[in-house]
Amino acid sequence: MKSMLALGMILAAMVLSGCSNLTVLDPKGPVAEQQANLILFSIGFMLFIVIVVFVLFTLILVKYRERKSGPEYEPPHIEGNVFLEIVWTIIPIIILVVLAVPTVQTIMALEEAPEATSHKDPIVIHATSVDWKWVFSYPEENIETVNYIHIPEDHPILFKLASADSMGSFWIPSLGGQEYTMSGMMNELYLQADVPGEYRGRNANFTGEGFTEQTFTVTAESQEEYEDWVAEAQDAPELTQEKYNELMLKGHAEEMTFSETHLQWVDHGMDAEYATKVRNGESTDKDESSDMDHSDMNHDDDKKDSEGHSH
Repeated sequence: MKSMLALGMILAAMVLSGCSNLTVLDPKGPVAEQQANLILFSIGFMLFIVIVVFVLFTLILVKYRERKSGPEYEPPHIEGNVFLEIVWTIIPIIILVVLAVPTVQTIMALEEAPEATSHKDPIVIHATSVDWKWVFSYPEENIETVNYIHIPEDHPILFKLASADSMGSFWIPSLGGQEYTMSGMMNELYLQADVPGEYRGRNANFTGEGFTEQTFTVTAESQEEYEDWVAEAQDAPELTQEKYNELMLKGHAEEMTFSETHLQWVDHGMDAEYATKVRNGESTDKDESSDMDHSDMNHDDDKKDSEGHSH
Protein backbone atom coordinates (compact mmCIF):
# COMPACT_ATOMS: atom_id res chain seq x y z
CA MET A 1 0.00 0.00 0.00
CA LYS A 2 2.86 2.37 0.87
CA SER A 3 4.61 1.60 -2.42
CA MET A 4 1.40 2.38 -4.37
CA LEU A 5 1.01 5.68 -2.48
CA ALA A 6 4.63 6.61 -3.21
CA LEU A 7 4.16 5.76 -6.88
CA GLY A 8 1.03 7.92 -7.02
CA MET A 9 2.86 10.87 -5.45
CA ILE A 10 5.72 10.52 -7.95
CA LEU A 11 3.31 10.42 -10.91
CA ALA A 12 1.41 13.46 -9.59
CA ALA A 13 4.66 15.38 -9.19
CA MET A 14 5.68 14.48 -12.76
CA VAL A 15 2.32 15.58 -14.17
CA LEU A 16 2.24 18.85 -12.23
CA SER A 17 5.83 19.68 -13.14
CA GLY A 18 5.02 19.01 -16.78
CA CYS A 19 2.09 21.41 -16.70
CA SER A 20 4.50 24.34 -16.53
CA ASN A 21 5.75 23.36 -19.98
CA LEU A 22 2.29 23.00 -21.51
CA THR A 23 1.82 26.04 -23.72
CA VAL A 24 -1.96 25.62 -23.85
CA LEU A 25 -2.08 26.04 -20.05
CA ASP A 26 0.07 29.18 -20.17
CA PRO A 27 -2.23 31.52 -22.15
CA LYS A 28 -1.03 34.85 -23.50
CA GLY A 29 -4.39 36.12 -24.72
CA PRO A 30 -8.11 36.11 -23.81
CA VAL A 31 -9.05 33.37 -26.26
CA ALA A 32 -6.35 31.03 -25.00
CA GLU A 33 -7.30 31.90 -21.41
CA GLN A 34 -10.93 30.91 -21.92
CA GLN A 35 -9.89 27.65 -23.51
CA ALA A 36 -7.33 26.92 -20.77
CA ASN A 37 -9.98 27.55 -18.09
CA LEU A 38 -12.34 25.16 -19.87
CA ILE A 39 -9.61 22.50 -20.06
CA LEU A 40 -8.75 22.84 -16.37
CA PHE A 41 -12.43 22.76 -15.36
CA SER A 42 -13.03 19.61 -17.43
CA ILE A 43 -9.94 17.89 -16.02
CA GLY A 44 -10.86 18.82 -12.44
CA PHE A 45 -14.46 17.67 -12.82
CA MET A 46 -13.46 14.37 -14.41
CA LEU A 47 -10.84 13.76 -11.70
CA PHE A 48 -13.59 14.29 -9.11
CA ILE A 49 -15.68 11.63 -10.87
CA VAL A 50 -12.72 9.24 -10.96
CA ILE A 51 -12.12 9.73 -7.23
CA VAL A 52 -15.81 9.07 -6.42
CA VAL A 53 -15.77 5.91 -8.55
CA PHE A 54 -12.62 4.58 -6.86
CA VAL A 55 -14.01 5.33 -3.39
CA LEU A 56 -17.23 3.46 -4.17
CA PHE A 57 -15.22 0.65 -5.73
CA THR A 58 -13.10 0.34 -2.57
CA LEU A 59 -16.19 0.36 -0.30
CA ILE A 60 -17.83 -2.40 -2.34
CA LEU A 61 -14.66 -4.52 -2.26
CA VAL A 62 -14.43 -4.19 1.52
CA LYS A 63 -18.12 -4.65 2.29
CA TYR A 64 -18.74 -7.57 -0.05
CA ARG A 65 -15.39 -9.32 0.25
CA GLU A 66 -15.28 -13.06 0.78
CA ARG A 67 -15.66 -14.06 4.45
CA LYS A 68 -15.14 -17.23 6.45
CA SER A 69 -18.82 -18.09 6.70
CA GLY A 70 -18.50 -21.75 5.87
CA PRO A 71 -18.91 -23.57 2.56
CA GLU A 72 -22.69 -23.76 2.93
CA TYR A 73 -23.21 -20.01 3.32
CA GLU A 74 -25.19 -18.40 0.52
CA PRO A 75 -25.65 -14.61 0.42
CA PRO A 76 -29.23 -13.34 0.25
CA HIS A 77 -30.67 -12.98 -3.22
CA ILE A 78 -31.39 -9.34 -4.12
CA GLU A 79 -33.48 -8.50 -7.19
CA GLY A 80 -33.41 -4.91 -8.44
CA ASN A 81 -33.40 -1.58 -6.75
CA VAL A 82 -35.48 0.99 -8.55
CA PHE A 83 -33.94 3.88 -6.64
CA LEU A 84 -30.36 2.89 -7.53
CA GLU A 85 -31.28 2.33 -11.15
CA ILE A 86 -32.77 5.81 -11.35
CA VAL A 87 -29.68 7.29 -9.65
CA TRP A 88 -27.13 5.70 -12.00
CA THR A 89 -29.23 6.77 -14.98
CA ILE A 90 -29.54 10.39 -13.86
CA ILE A 91 -25.88 10.80 -12.82
CA PRO A 92 -24.44 10.40 -16.39
CA ILE A 93 -27.00 12.93 -17.65
CA ILE A 94 -25.88 15.41 -14.98
CA ILE A 95 -22.24 14.83 -15.92
CA LEU A 96 -22.94 15.52 -19.60
CA VAL A 97 -24.87 18.70 -18.80
CA VAL A 98 -22.14 20.01 -16.47
CA LEU A 99 -19.51 19.47 -19.18
CA ALA A 100 -21.65 20.58 -22.12
CA VAL A 101 -22.91 23.93 -20.80
CA PRO A 102 -19.52 25.65 -20.27
CA THR A 103 -18.18 24.07 -23.46
CA VAL A 104 -21.00 25.48 -25.58
CA GLN A 105 -20.77 28.86 -23.84
CA THR A 106 -17.03 29.05 -24.57
CA ILE A 107 -17.47 28.03 -28.20
CA MET A 108 -20.16 30.66 -28.74
CA ALA A 109 -18.05 33.36 -27.05
CA LEU A 110 -15.08 32.61 -29.31
CA GLU A 111 -17.15 33.22 -32.45
CA GLU A 112 -16.78 36.96 -31.84
CA ALA A 113 -13.92 39.32 -31.01
CA PRO A 114 -12.76 39.30 -27.37
CA GLU A 115 -15.22 41.32 -25.31
CA ALA A 116 -12.57 43.55 -23.69
CA THR A 117 -11.43 44.91 -27.07
CA SER A 118 -14.63 44.52 -29.07
CA HIS A 119 -14.76 48.30 -29.52
CA LYS A 120 -11.63 48.13 -31.70
CA ASP A 121 -11.85 47.23 -35.38
CA PRO A 122 -10.05 43.90 -35.83
CA ILE A 123 -7.00 43.60 -38.04
CA VAL A 124 -7.84 41.20 -40.86
CA ILE A 125 -5.22 38.66 -41.89
CA HIS A 126 -5.80 36.03 -44.57
CA ALA A 127 -3.88 32.90 -43.55
CA THR A 128 -3.38 30.40 -46.38
CA SER A 129 -1.77 27.01 -45.83
CA VAL A 130 0.26 25.54 -48.70
CA ASP A 131 2.26 22.31 -48.61
CA TRP A 132 4.41 23.15 -46.65
CA LYS A 133 4.40 26.85 -45.85
CA TRP A 134 2.11 29.63 -44.61
CA VAL A 135 1.15 32.71 -46.63
CA PHE A 136 -0.31 35.68 -44.76
CA SER A 137 -2.09 38.58 -46.47
CA TYR A 138 -2.92 41.92 -44.88
CA PRO A 139 -5.50 43.32 -47.36
CA GLU A 140 -5.94 46.67 -45.59
CA GLU A 141 -2.19 47.25 -45.20
CA ASN A 142 -1.44 45.75 -48.65
CA ILE A 143 1.27 43.45 -47.25
CA GLU A 144 1.98 39.76 -47.75
CA THR A 145 4.35 37.67 -45.64
CA VAL A 146 5.50 34.07 -45.71
CA ASN A 147 5.93 32.04 -42.52
CA TYR A 148 5.68 34.98 -40.12
CA ILE A 149 3.32 37.73 -38.98
CA HIS A 150 3.39 40.80 -36.77
CA ILE A 151 0.40 41.84 -34.67
CA PRO A 152 -0.19 44.62 -32.13
CA GLU A 153 -0.81 43.62 -28.53
CA ASP A 154 -4.22 44.11 -26.94
CA HIS A 155 -5.93 44.23 -30.33
CA PRO A 156 -8.34 41.67 -31.89
CA ILE A 157 -7.07 39.84 -34.96
CA LEU A 158 -9.52 38.26 -37.40
CA PHE A 159 -7.87 35.41 -39.26
CA LYS A 160 -9.57 34.35 -42.48
CA LEU A 161 -8.39 30.80 -43.01
CA ALA A 162 -8.15 28.87 -46.27
CA SER A 163 -5.92 26.31 -47.92
CA ALA A 164 -4.38 26.26 -51.37
CA ASP A 165 -4.28 22.46 -51.43
CA SER A 166 -4.74 19.83 -48.69
CA MET A 167 -6.65 20.49 -45.48
CA GLY A 168 -4.47 21.95 -42.75
CA SER A 169 -4.97 23.24 -39.24
CA PHE A 170 -3.99 26.74 -38.08
CA TRP A 171 -2.74 26.71 -34.50
CA ILE A 172 -0.98 29.22 -32.23
CA PRO A 173 -1.05 27.40 -28.86
CA SER A 174 -0.20 30.48 -26.77
CA LEU A 175 -3.04 32.53 -28.28
CA GLY A 176 -5.82 30.02 -28.93
CA GLY A 177 -7.03 26.73 -30.26
CA GLN A 178 -6.76 25.45 -33.78
CA GLU A 179 -9.07 25.91 -36.76
CA TYR A 180 -9.06 23.98 -40.04
CA THR A 181 -7.98 25.47 -43.35
CA MET A 182 -9.66 24.06 -46.47
CA SER A 183 -9.50 24.87 -50.17
CA GLY A 184 -12.64 26.45 -51.58
CA MET A 185 -13.89 27.32 -48.09
CA MET A 186 -13.21 30.18 -45.67
CA ASN A 187 -13.13 29.77 -41.89
CA GLU A 188 -12.73 32.60 -39.42
CA LEU A 189 -10.90 32.72 -36.10
CA TYR A 190 -10.50 35.59 -33.64
CA LEU A 191 -7.28 35.71 -31.63
CA GLN A 192 -5.53 38.32 -29.52
CA ALA A 193 -2.20 38.70 -27.73
CA ASP A 194 -2.22 40.50 -24.39
CA VAL A 195 1.48 39.95 -23.73
CA PRO A 196 4.22 41.12 -26.12
CA GLY A 197 6.55 38.40 -27.29
CA GLU A 198 7.28 35.89 -30.01
CA TYR A 199 5.01 32.88 -30.31
CA ARG A 200 5.14 29.78 -32.44
CA GLY A 201 2.38 28.66 -34.77
CA ARG A 202 2.11 25.56 -36.88
CA ASN A 203 0.02 23.26 -39.01
CA ALA A 204 -1.49 20.73 -36.61
CA ASN A 205 -3.01 18.49 -39.30
CA PHE A 206 -0.93 15.88 -41.14
CA THR A 207 -0.50 16.91 -44.78
CA GLY A 208 2.48 14.83 -45.84
CA GLU A 209 6.11 14.31 -44.90
CA GLY A 210 6.92 18.03 -44.81
CA PHE A 211 4.17 19.14 -42.43
CA THR A 212 6.37 18.87 -39.32
CA GLU A 213 8.29 21.95 -40.49
CA GLN A 214 5.22 23.89 -41.60
CA THR A 215 5.60 26.45 -38.84
CA PHE A 216 5.49 30.22 -38.50
CA THR A 217 6.32 32.89 -35.93
CA VAL A 218 3.99 35.47 -34.43
CA THR A 219 5.51 38.67 -33.07
CA ALA A 220 3.21 40.57 -30.72
CA GLU A 221 4.39 44.12 -30.09
CA SER A 222 3.21 47.57 -29.14
CA GLN A 223 0.99 49.55 -31.51
CA GLU A 224 3.86 51.90 -32.36
CA GLU A 225 6.24 49.05 -33.15
CA TYR A 226 3.58 47.38 -35.25
CA GLU A 227 2.96 50.54 -37.27
CA ASP A 228 6.71 50.89 -37.84
CA TRP A 229 6.86 47.32 -39.14
CA VAL A 230 3.89 47.95 -41.46
CA ALA A 231 5.58 51.03 -42.93
CA GLU A 232 8.79 49.07 -43.46
CA ALA A 233 7.00 46.08 -44.99
CA GLN A 234 5.12 48.31 -47.44
CA ASP A 235 8.50 49.22 -48.95
CA ALA A 236 9.29 45.55 -49.65
CA PRO A 237 9.47 44.24 -53.25
CA GLU A 238 6.11 43.96 -54.96
CA LEU A 239 4.55 40.52 -55.10
CA THR A 240 4.17 39.28 -58.68
CA GLN A 241 1.90 36.50 -59.82
CA GLU A 242 4.92 34.60 -61.10
CA LYS A 243 6.53 34.72 -57.65
CA TYR A 244 3.30 33.74 -55.96
CA ASN A 245 2.92 30.77 -58.31
CA GLU A 246 6.36 29.61 -57.18
CA LEU A 247 5.02 29.53 -53.61
CA MET A 248 2.23 27.22 -54.77
CA LEU A 249 4.75 24.47 -55.52
CA LYS A 250 5.22 21.89 -52.79
CA GLY A 251 8.17 22.53 -50.52
CA HIS A 252 9.36 24.71 -47.67
CA ALA A 253 10.23 28.40 -47.86
CA GLU A 254 12.13 30.99 -45.86
CA GLU A 255 10.47 34.03 -44.32
CA MET A 256 9.55 36.57 -47.01
CA THR A 257 7.90 39.98 -47.16
CA PHE A 258 6.09 41.59 -50.11
CA SER A 259 4.04 44.63 -50.84
CA GLU A 260 0.74 43.82 -52.58
CA THR A 261 -1.15 40.58 -51.88
CA HIS A 262 -2.20 37.52 -53.83
CA LEU A 263 -5.86 38.43 -53.27
CA GLN A 264 -5.75 40.42 -56.50
CA TRP A 265 -5.40 37.13 -58.40
CA VAL A 266 -7.01 34.46 -56.27
CA ASP A 267 -9.06 33.95 -53.13
CA HIS A 268 -8.39 30.37 -52.09
CA GLY A 269 -11.58 30.41 -50.05
CA MET A 270 -13.45 30.64 -53.36
CA ASP A 271 -11.03 28.94 -55.77
CA ALA A 272 -9.96 25.42 -54.84
CA GLU A 273 -8.10 24.71 -58.10
CA TYR A 274 -5.51 27.49 -58.33
CA ALA A 275 -2.56 25.57 -56.83
CA THR A 276 -3.45 22.47 -58.84
CA LYS A 277 -3.42 24.48 -62.06
CA VAL A 278 -0.01 25.93 -61.21
CA ARG A 279 1.45 22.50 -60.50
CA ASN A 280 -0.01 21.09 -63.71
CA GLY A 281 1.36 23.97 -65.77
CA GLU A 282 -2.11 25.23 -66.66
CA SER A 283 -3.05 28.87 -67.10
CA THR A 284 -4.11 30.72 -63.95
CA ASP A 285 -5.01 33.97 -65.73
CA LYS A 286 -8.73 34.62 -65.21
CA ASP A 287 -9.18 36.62 -68.40
CA GLU A 288 -7.41 34.00 -70.46
CA SER A 289 -9.40 31.21 -68.84
CA SER A 290 -12.68 33.03 -69.40
CA ASP A 291 -11.73 33.68 -73.06
CA MET A 292 -10.95 29.98 -73.51
CA ASP A 293 -14.25 29.00 -71.91
CA HIS A 294 -16.08 31.52 -74.12
CA SER A 295 -14.39 30.23 -77.28
CA ASP A 296 -15.26 26.66 -76.29
CA MET A 297 -18.90 27.70 -75.88
CA ASN A 298 -18.88 29.42 -79.27
CA HIS A 299 -17.33 26.32 -80.80
CA ASP A 300 -20.06 24.17 -79.30
CA ASP A 301 -22.74 26.58 -80.56
CA ASP A 302 -21.23 26.56 -84.08
CA LYS A 303 -21.14 22.78 -83.97
CA LYS A 304 -24.80 22.62 -82.97
CA ASP A 305 -25.75 25.09 -85.75
CA SER A 306 -23.90 23.07 -88.35
CA GLU A 307 -25.57 19.90 -87.17
CA GLY A 308 -28.94 21.66 -87.30
CA HIS A 309 -28.32 22.82 -90.90
CA SER A 310 -27.18 19.36 -91.95
CA HIS A 311 -30.51 17.98 -90.89
